[in-house]
Amino acid sequence: MRAIGYQSPGPIERVDALVDITLPDPVPAGLDLLVEVKAVSVNPVDTKIRKSATPPEGGWKVLGWDAAGIVRAVGPDVAWFKPGDAVYYAGDITRPGTNSALHLVDERIVGRKPETLDWAETAALPLTALTAWEALFDRLDVKKPVPGAANAILIIGGAGGVGSIAIQLLRALTDLTVIATASRPGTQDWIRTLGAHHVIDHSQPIAAQVEALGLGAPGFVFSTTHTDAHLPEIVAAIAPQGRFALIDDPAALDINPFKRKAVSVHWELMFTRSLFQTADMAAQREILNDVSALVDAGKIRTTLTETLRPISAENLKRVHGLIESHAAHGKIVLEGWA
Repeated sequence: MRAIGYQSPGPIERVDALVDITLPDPVPAGLDLLVEVKAVSVNPVDTKIRKSATPPEGGWKVLGWDAAGIVRAVGPDVAWFKPGDAVYYAGDITRPGTNSALHLVDERIVGRKPETLDWAETAALPLTALTAWEALFDRLDVKKPVPGAANAILIIGGAGGVGSIAIQLLRALTDLTVIATASRPGTQDWIRTLGAHHVIDHSQPIAAQVEALGLGAPGFVFSTTHTDAHLPEIVAAIAPQGRFALIDDPAALDINPFKRKAVSVHWELMFTRSLFQTADMAAQREILNDVSALVDAGKIRTTLTETLRPISAENLKRVHGLIESHAAHGKIVLEGWA
């Protein structure tokens, strides 16, 4: 099968940073679905792993976790899907990635594709939707109010892939006032179109801007990027007994300042359930199916902002570069094999 991989980690500028290759067709076992990949999207995790993870000697590392495609075969223990089903998913960080024409994935972390979206629009959603859903509803428990706090949430980095879907999920499923940050006119306009009630600039002091809104201190803060740089402002802005979640990887994070306000801190990693084969691993299938239902009901929309064709090493390198530049907003998708 066709695939894209690398043998040595390093910067995207290297000629061999990502290469078109041919690998044996995988064979499903157990709970596996064999999926014909129609479209993939790129996330920051792809670029982080490409720069750091070394495959076994002589082997290839295949990246990619977001995918949309068609089930072509199933393992003997599969109960929820059959060949021909259209699906989407975010994969498992311990297994080969979706940058391949055929891909194996555990059925417990796979959802049914939204009927109203095409392949590219669908591939933009799974990893960010799962991350946002778990952070908001599993970690922050945003449907449980914080006593005395403003019925509001602050999202730092609202224009990225996770922020873009988090804003929509909050508007569709809660009555929280959504305050989101972006620093450029274009990205500020983007998050307004997604439903943010208030947009503020994270390149300026955040807490003062939140206070100026006159809402009171928000009970929830969700940080998607540069958490270490914004931490003092988060501490100042959040309500006493508030709940704070983050998804990025600061080199260091001193959470001691939260103690005075008794703020709880929650780290979200979408891969945790599959990484540890948790008892509730199939919750991700349910989340993806719920997201599909929201899309088909017109309550949320894809966060796709750009599509490149075909799926190739050349195009994938271009997207990795865009992700690393921090200039992208929404999601970039690659569709179809040459």
